Amino acid sequence: MENPHAERQAVLLARIVKNVEKCTEMFEELNHSLEEITRADRDVRTAASLVTKYRKNVQYNLDATGVRKAT
Repeated sequence: MENPHAERQAVLLARIVKNVEKCTEMFEELNHSLEEITRADRDVRTAASLVTKYRKNVQYNLDATGVRKAT
């Protein structure tokens, strides 16, 4: 006769392993999503930097030509 505690532990262990595998899959998916967000954020930062530099250049040229500052 088998030990009933061992059977119960085997069932619980199998459930734990299954849940850990699901968690691992979800973390891999989360990491992939975060990588995509990071990549998109990098593009947005680059665009924002370009716009800021453009605005500063425009303002410099407006000041140099004596045009009033736009609001």
